[in-house]
Amino acid sequence: MTVNTIRNLLERAADYYPQKTALIEKKEKVSYKELLKRVNKIAKFLNTLPLKKGDRIGIYSNKCINQVISILSVLSTDFVIVPITRFYKPDQLKHIIKDCDIKCIITDKTKIKNVKEVNFEGKIISFEPIEKEIVSFEEILKCYDDNYACDVKSHANAVITYSYATHSFAKGIVISHRNLTDGARIVSKYLDIKKEDVISGVLSFNLDYGLNQIFCALYNKATLAIHKYMLASDFFNHLINDKVTILPVMPIHISQMFDEDPHKIPRGEFLKNIRAVTSSGGNLTAKMIKDIQTHFPNAKFYSMHGLTEAFRSTYLDPSQINIRPNSIGKAVPDVEIYVINENKEECKPREVGELIHRGACIYKGYWNAPEETAKRFKSIKILEKVLDLEGDLIDETVVASGDYVYKDEEGYLYFVSRKDDMIKTRGYRVSPYEIESVVYDNISEIKQCAVFGVENEKIEEEIVLVYSAQKPIPKNSILFELKKHLPTYMLPSIIVYKEYIPLQYGKMDKEKLKKEVLKTL
Repeated sequence: MTVNTIRNLLERAADYYPQKTALIEKKEKVSYKELLKRVNKIAKFLNTLPLKKGDRIGIYSNKCINQVISILSVLSTDFVIVPITRFYKPDQLKHIIKDCDIKCIITDKTKIKNVKEVNFEGKIISFEPIEKEIVSFEEILKCYDDNYACDVKSHANAVITYSYATHSFAKGIVISHRNLTDGARIVSKYLDIKKEDVISGVLSFNLDYGLNQIFCALYNKATLAIHKYMLASDFFNHLINDKVTILPVMPIHISQMFDEDPHKIPRGEFLKNIRAVTSSGGNLTAKMIKDIQTHFPNAKFYSMHGLTEAFRSTYLDPSQINIRPNSIGKAVPDVEIYVINENKEECKPREVGELIHRGACIYKGYWNAPEETAKRFKSIKILEKVLDLEGDLIDETVVASGDYVYKDEEGYLYFVSRKDDMIKTRGYRVSPYEIESVVYDNISEIKQCAVFGVENEKIEEEIVLVYSAQKPIPKNSILFELKKHLPTYMLPSIIVYKEYIPLQYGKMDKEKLKKEVLKTL
């Protein structure tokens, strides 16, 4: 067994603290001993399937204890997890299944309809008994013993996550076992997580920020309290009843928390257990910072910045949040951050350049996408005008992030813009091209369309759809069709009809369109 694996963290936690609570979901609690037992049984069953080393297993379900068990079970084998967000409709599900050739899907009764709709030909496993032909966790846990051992290697592929696309549909990013443990170790260090902590599991477990909460809990033998965000009142009950001490959120959660009637928000004395709040996946506003500091009086607030190609790049020390609230901070432990200009020279203070990430947390590349990989994963030679590489190996990989940033005179970093035109909304990165493709494929009346984002303080960006057609189409008709093919967070909130869409050099001029739309808002 390699030490730098999540499997090793699980075994150590169960060995040192077998009776300690590992997972909480409402009234259900699972100890570390019981967690390992269940994981072993599921992993043992997975190894009976006609799969070869490196084959992909999709996990497509709602958030629950069984979803965490599924994740840890696959990580205890030589197979690779593909977490699939529950918001994905059949179109996105079908793309991911095909793109990485998923051989097995673990799902639940709410998602089995979509799995069947795409005519999935591989093995299906469900949490609950559904049909005679589909094996369930209930059956596996009854029929298999927990006598299980594995020899997972830290360099092997562990996870392929799908978060956004620059072409048509999403591209997967490949993450190793070592990447996962590095992320847990680094975050645990600067947050100073302890075994007594209870970490909120409010984030989705289909992307690395959410997955990291599982792994940080294991790394520190702490407790993960699973919660599905529905209403702010339920969320506050979760924080109080589960005695949460570490709260990882995205900016959208902060907005949702405090959009409620102020009289319904618990007094600070009821939230005093929370000692750290972390935020990533979007920009923070002054109101968000004020709300967190007002209602979580004992909490340190950590603003963080990660990349698609590297788990975590920077964080802002809580002591700086009121001094430089717009900063994304400095490099996390084990990481070096450089800012270079077009000539590959290090930028001076206040000079905007591209963020280059060196060190820990760098992922392995994009799945089946060599061109995308080549754009972001570069030789360290890109820093030869910044570093003295004499005597160093020159095959080290760094990430050219595509994020334009600058440093101030004290070395604090500030985000300026993305290199591409991706839309950031509600904690997701959305490809305009994907939405445009769905429009063209399913609404024949639309001749041309353009999708882009406009700033919205609460959700970072609103999605705008501008289209041309012979005559205006009712907004509800367009949304009705798009809802069949796109998850809710990808639906445009602003839809604008134009008889003609302006072109520039034969292409739609999105910048001109954006200016026109902004004038009407």
